[in-house]
Amino acid sequence: MFLCYPPIVETLFYFLAFLQILLGAYLIWQAVQWLGYVRRRLHTDSGFYAPRVAMLCPCKGIEPGLERNLLSLTEFVRQNYEIFFILASDADPARGIVDRVAASSRVKAHVIIAGSPSNSGEKVNSLRVAVEQLPPEFEVFVFADSDGRPGKNWLHNLVAPLGDVRIGATTTMRWLIPNRGDLPTALLAAWNAPMVTMLSEKGRNFCWGGGTAIRRSIFEQSGVMNEWKNSVSDDYSLTRTLDRNNRSIVFLPECLTRSYVESDFRGLLEFTNRQVLITRVYADKVWGPAAFTHLLYCTTLLLGVVLIASDFLQQRPAFHIATLTFLPILLSLLRSSIRLIGVTECLPAERSQIMGQAWIYILLPVLLPFFYVMNFVNSLVTRKIHWRGMAYELIGPEQTQIIKS
Repeated sequence: MFLCYPPIVETLFYFLAFLQILLGAYLIWQAVQWLGYVRRRLHTDSGFYAPRVAMLCPCKGIEPGLERNLLSLTEFVRQNYEIFFILASDADPARGIVDRVAASSRVKAHVIIAGSPSNSGEKVNSLRVAVEQLPPEFEVFVFADSDGRPGKNWLHNLVAPLGDVRIGATTTMRWLIPNRGDLPTALLAAWNAPMVTMLSEKGRNFCWGGGTAIRRSIFEQSGVMNEWKNSVSDDYSLTRTLDRNNRSIVFLPECLTRSYVESDFRGLLEFTNRQVLITRVYADKVWGPAAFTHLLYCTTLLLGVVLIASDFLQQRPAFHIATLTFLPILLSLLRSSIRLIGVTECLPAERSQIMGQAWIYILLPVLLPFFYVMNFVNSLVTRKIHWRGMAYELIGPEQTQIIKS
């Protein structure tokens, strides 16, 4: 028995394929624009603004390369800063490493024990406690993550543009590099890769908590501490306050931060589901278009495969259907390749390692929209996330309930 379909199915496919190809071409154009911006930034002098900086780095638990990551925060070329490592508990497994790094640091380093949160995320609570303790001489706050490993010029490049008082904050993004070659780790790195091109020269950028710099005066005037009171997301809440105050967020690709990762399937699902759910709660205007884009891609591809199989079984020519089905895949490959070119130019020291794993960043994204759709569906059916041993229910952007601690 042949697999048959009504004519309306083919018409629907043509319509969806046309939309997908237009969208893919538009995203290619955006990627080219992004690459041009990356290259301009890499040849732009950061400036001479050198205020007193407080770098805040929350830590929790042992993660791959933790000590080396923390050491990188003490090795910046720029010396006019102090580091504040923040732990929620004195008994945290990372305490020994943090103390050792702080003791050997070339710049002044502090260790702060923030305590447990009551109605916010643990990371947000740690940052609030640390900010409250900062002496008034610090003009700029820089937020870093313990899983990142920035380069030696990272701090200067991130802070110097703030000499322009029109800028609300500067930010960058992580680039995940697999520590091992198993599938969950590869999927995690591939899943995160498109985030780099979500930030651009003129788009509506968002702050990334692992690499953001902001003047203390703007931080205080914008009311970030009040926004953080009941939040689980430090960076999205910071973004929301800057948006409300019409403050710009400048993306600095030259500060792209490498992060060496490894994961199992449980960790992969926990991370990806958490990121998408947080986006739904704190940035629904980003979540909606992203969900539509990935659903369109998956629907078009699946429908095309069904039509190709039907034509093949009925011995009818299927070249036109196959072309329309796989053209979006080709556009995806091109977009990923452009992104990879830009990233390797931002991280020249890691170029050989990244290119040696190029299949992760170019081939896997072809199928990742199906994974993203699963994340989007999860964000529709639950408001609960798990984050470093704690569980939260995200009731709203300004209301968080701790489920367990």
